[in-house]
Amino acid sequence: MVYLSLFLTAFIAATLFPLSSEALLLALLHQEHNPVLLWLVATTGNSLGSCVNWFLGRQCLHWQDRQWFPVSRFQLEKAQRHFQRYGIYSLLFAWLPIVGDPLTLFAGVMKVNFWKFLLLVIIGKALRYALIIGFAVAVL
Repeated sequence: MVYLSLFLTAFIAATLFPLSSEALLLALLHQEHNPVLLWLVATTGNSLGSCVNWFLGRQCLHWQDRQWFPVSRFQLEKAQRHFQRYGIYSLLFAWLPIVGDPLTLFAGVMKVNFWKFLLLVIIGKALRYALIIGFAVAVL
C-alpha cells in the first residue's frame, strides 16, 4: 500500500495538478523502505503522469478554435518557437517545478514522437529521484 501511495502521488504530481511527491518519498525513506524500489515506483509513476500530459497535448488542438480555449493562437505560436529553439532535449527537464508539466503537455501539442518523449522524460525524472534519494540516504 505504501508503494501504491507513492506511485499515485508521483503520477498526479506529474500532471497539471499541483502536488509534490518528494515529501512522501522522503518520509518513506525515513521509515527505511527500500530506496531502490522507492526510486523505481516514483520514477514510473511520475513518468506515466507526464504521458497523460503528452496525450492531452496531442488532443487539445482539436478545440483551439473555440472561444473557451485557454491559449490564444499568438501564445501557441510563441510557445512553438520556444520549443523549437530549445528542442526535444528540453524534455530532460520535465521534472522542473512550474515549467515541467506544461513542457510535457506542449510536447504532445508539438507531436513529439512518443517513444523519444518517454525516453527523455524517464531519464530526467530517474536522475532527479536518484539525486533526491542519494542525498537523503547520505543525510539520514
